[in-house]
Formats: sequence, structure tokens, C-alpha cells
Amino acid sequence: MSGCTTKENLNPRFSKSFYKDGKFQSQFDSKAGTTLEFFSAMWSLFTDNSISKVPNKGTVPIIKLSTNDIVNLKDNSVIRLGHSTLLLKIDNRLILTDPVFSKRVSPVSFFGPKRFHESPISIEELPHIDAVVISHNHYDHLDKDAIKKLKDKVDTFYTTLGIKNILVTFGVESSKIVELDWWESKEDKSLTFVATPAQHFSGRGLFDKNRTLWSSWVIKGENTNIYFGADSGYFEGFKQIGQKYGPFDMTFLEAGAYNRLWKSIHMMPEESVQAHIDLQGKIMFPVHNGTFKLSIHDWDEPYKRVLKAAKEKNIQITHPKMGETISIVDFQKTEIWW
Repeated sequence: MSGCTTKENLNPRFSKSFYKDGKFQSQFDSKAGTTLEFFSAMWSLFTDNSISKVPNKGTVPIIKLSTNDIVNLKDNSVIRLGHSTLLLKIDNRLILTDPVFSKRVSPVSFFGPKRFHESPISIEELPHIDAVVISHNHYDHLDKDAIKKLKDKVDTFYTTLGIKNILVTFGVESSKIVELDWWESKEDKSLTFVATPAQHFSGRGLFDKNRTLWSSWVIKGENTNIYFGADSGYFEGFKQIGQKYGPFDMTFLEAGAYNRLWKSIHMMPEESVQAHIDLQGKIMFPVHNGTFKLSIHDWDEPYKRVLKAAKEKNIQITHPKMGETISIVDFQKTEIWW
């Protein structure tokens, strides 16, 4: 499959991540993302036909954005474009996380999970982007077509070990790519990007499982500090990250695509709230929901469960609409739109 990393084209350096026999491992649970978990997930997903798992057309509200909206975006703001795709403005620089704009998250365009809604803005309408952060190589986080369209309007791509080769095959200039191991950081003017651990797995085909590293990310500006969790099961690493880099103005944590069968690689909503607490977060912003059907729960269940758990723990939580601009540092109550 296009963009796969093989043993032959990956020669990672080893420092702080767990690398053994040509594969990376989760730090606290070496069995996370097992083949059994993977096929259990796929079987459950493709044999479930409940209509409540997918919203009716137009159910997910979208606030359309223009190029000028992004150019004039207030500093220390964030806009969710869908799934785990966020557009942040920190220190007056634009940062895009896990940019996925395709209609499906799949190795082929005609099959696989389909978007519930369109993106609030197209890649063509986006202005110059200072940095793109890519957490891992799964199709719902690394979109080949999106990278091909973005590559000439992005200064730097920040990612983890092994993914540089994939980006190069997508046409990104090697000099634009910064590849980091867990706990490694890179300063870029006033911003600091840190690759931090996550409990997950990687792979884009049948034969490249865990050949590349996955991670969460800390992005720190002059007066702003955020945590982008990407994908992870609940693990002790959240406390370590919170102790080392917290407190965080805002945490972007997954609350979606979960199931008891594969909870080691995707948190249950209540665990996401606990992760926010462990990280010493101030405002919680749940992501990884509302765009694709990637589990068998109702499409709006993650919103309901994580909101309930956050209220029980007295956590400030925000659920902006796709395309809605909110502040990273000042809490603002958002509408329960689902």
C-alpha cells in the first residue's frame, strides 16, 4: 500500500522509545494494539449496521470559514476542522494537527469509514501554515491526499520516528520534516514541540505494524501550553507528562472510537477525563469524534459520556462546533449542539 514503511526503508535511531526486533512497543503495556484487538475492532465495525451509529445528513453543524477568517484569527485560538484535525494559532503562528480532509479514512477512495460532514474550510482556502504536527500513521491521522495538497504551503512537519520516509513518498521535502523520539523536543522561534509517549500502535498495511512510532504532543508558546493527545489508551504516562510539562491551558484528548474490546489503545470517555486530571489540564477539549464511524457506539455517545464524567469531576470542558473559534486560554461555555 502506498506510503507503507517497511523494514527495509526504516532505520530508526533508538533513544527513549521502546524498540525491539524491528518494532516499537508501548511503554506500559507491550500487548497494546495486538493483532487480536485489531481484528476484533474490524469485525465489530464492519458487521454493525445500526443507523444510530451515523448522524443524519446535516446533523453535525458546520461553521464555514474563509481564508480571511484564518488570516485574522485571534492569537491563542483554536478551531476544530474535524476528527483530530485542529487549527491552532499560538504566538501568531498557525499550527495544524493530524490534517485529514479526505471523504474516507482508508487506503482506497471507494471503501472505508466515510465523513459525516464536510470540512469547514478546504486545503486550497487555507493560508500559509507554519507547522503541521502528525502523531502517527493511521489513515484517520495521516491523509496522503491532504499532505500532497499541503506540502507547498507548510514550513515544517513535526512527526515521530519512521514517518519521515512516508512523508517524503508523498512529496514533502526532506528538509521540511522534523522527526522526534518520545521526550525529544525541537524549538522553533518562540514555540517548542515535544513528542511525548502514548499507548497505541501504528501501521498502514498488513506488514508494517509498529514499524513507525506514535506519540502525543506538547506544544508550548511564550505564554501558552497545550497537550495534543492524538490516540492512546489510558496509561501512567499521562501523569509523567503532566509532571514534566504541565499544567496545560488546554488538553485535546480523544473521546471516541472506543470499545471495551480495545480499551488498551483507545480510552473510554471516563478515562479521558481522568487523563485530563493527570495531565494537570485546565480546559478539556475532546476530539476523535463526530466525523467518522470508527467503533460501534452511537455517533453522539462520546459527547454525552465525556460531558457527564467532566461534570462529575468538576472539569471545565468545551465542545465547540466544527469551524467554531474558541480561546485556548480563556474558558468559554459552548452549546450542546448534538
